[in-house]
Amino acid sequence: MNFYENTIKNMNKAAKTMNLDPETLLTLSSPQKTLIVSLPVRMDDGTLKIFEGFRVQHSELRGPFKGGFRYFPEVNLDEVKALATEMSFKCAVAGIPYGGGKGGVKCSPKEMSQGELERLTRKYVQAVYQIIGPEHDIPAPDMYTNPQMMAWFMDEYSRLSNKYQPGIVTGKPIEVGGSLGRGTATAQGGAYILEKYMEKNDMKPEGTTVVIQGFGNAGMYAAEILHGMGFTILGVSDSKGGIYSDKAIDPFCVLKDKKEKGSVTDCDEGKTCTNEELLEKPCDILVLAAMENQVTEKNASKIKAKIILELANGPTSAEADAILEKNNVVVIPDILANSGGVTVSYFEWVQNQSGYYWPIEEVDAKLKRAMVEALERILEFQEKHNCSMREGAYISAFDRMDKALKLRGSGAHLKCKVYFNK
Repeated sequence: MNFYENTIKNMNKAAKTMNLDPETLLTLSSPQKTLIVSLPVRMDDGTLKIFEGFRVQHSELRGPFKGGFRYFPEVNLDEVKALATEMSFKCAVAGIPYGGGKGGVKCSPKEMSQGELERLTRKYVQAVYQIIGPEHDIPAPDMYTNPQMMAWFMDEYSRLSNKYQPGIVTGKPIEVGGSLGRGTATAQGGAYILEKYMEKNDMKPEGTTVVIQGFGNAGMYAAEILHGMGFTILGVSDSKGGIYSDKAIDPFCVLKDKKEKGSVTDCDEGKTCTNEELLEKPCDILVLAAMENQVTEKNASKIKAKIILELANGPTSAEADAILEKNNVVVIPDILANSGGVTVSYFEWVQNQSGYYWPIEEVDAKLKRAMVEALERILEFQEKHNCSMREGAYISAFDRMDKALKLRGSGAHLKCKVYFNK
C-alpha cells in the first residue's frame, strides 16, 4: 500500500466511525487540482537537464492552500497527493484557516550546487506562478528545501508580480520576512503535545527514555528540546544509520560530530545500528522524524516503545496501526504531532500580511496554546467514538471541513467537480 492509499484508508476508517456525510468524504477524497510541470535547468557544466515537478492543491474549503515543496530523487505524484491531502487535515486539526497543498521536484539536491538549486527553484516558481499566491496557495520548506530556497522563491515571485510579496511563502529567513520560532516549530509543537499528553497520564520526563529516527531539522531539534526537558535520549539516526546507548547520549555532541564528520554514525556516543534496528530498540517513546512508511506490518510487532510521536508525515502504515493498537502502543499521529510547523507558518503569514512581527515569547505562547487546544479536542473525539488517537484526529478535521462545506453551500461541491475535470 502506497502513502496515498494509506491516507485514503485512514480517511475512510474515520468517516465510517463518525458516520460522515458520504458526499463530504467523496469531495475530500480527491485533490481539487494537480499540476505536473517540466523544468529545464542549465547545469554548471553547460548541459541542459529537465526536471519533473508537481504541485497538488487538495482543498480550499477552509482557506488558501498551504503546504511545502520538497526536492528528492523519489518524489512522485501519489506521494505529493498524499501529502497535500494530509495538509488539509493537519490545518483543520490545528484550527488554522488553510487548506492543503504540496509540491515537489524529482532531483538529487545533495549532488547539486547552490547555483543549480537556485535556478531550479526559480524555474519551479515560474512554472507554478499562475496557481499560487499569498491569498491562494502558500508554499513552505519541506524535505531538502530550506529557508534560503524560500528566499529565492519569494524573490522570484515578487519579480514576476512586480511587487514585494513576502507572504507568498513561509519558512523564510528572518531578514526577508520570516518568523521567529519557525525553524524549531515542528519539533517544539510535538514537544508541547507530548508534554501535555504525559501530564494527563501522570508521566514525567525524568527517567523517560526516547529514541529518535531522523536527525534532520525536526529530529535534531526534537532531540535538543526533549533533552532540555529532562528526557533521556538513547538513540538517534540519519539517512546513513543510527547510534544507540542503553544509558544515554548527548544530542549536542551528536550534532557536533554530524556537522564535522557527516553522519550521526561517526559519533562515539553509542553503538552503531541500522535505521531498521533502531526502531526496535528498547525505549519509552519512539519519535519518527524521517520518512513515510517506516513502521509497517513487518516490524510493528517488534516495536518496544509505549508511545510513538510522529514528527514525519505518514511514517506508520494502516496495517501497523492495527498491530500497535492491539499491543497497547499509543500513536500520537502526524496530523497532530507535526502540525506545529504549519501553525507557525500561519503565524508568519499573518505577520507578513500585517507588517508587524512578534517576539519569540509571543510565538511560543501562541504555538503552545494552539497545540494543547488541538490535543484536547482530539481526545474528546477519541473518547466520544472510542477510537484511536489517529481516528480522533481525522474525525476532528472532518468535523471542521464538513461544517465548512455545508456552510459554503452547493457551490463548494461544484467547484471541486470543475477542478476534477481539468
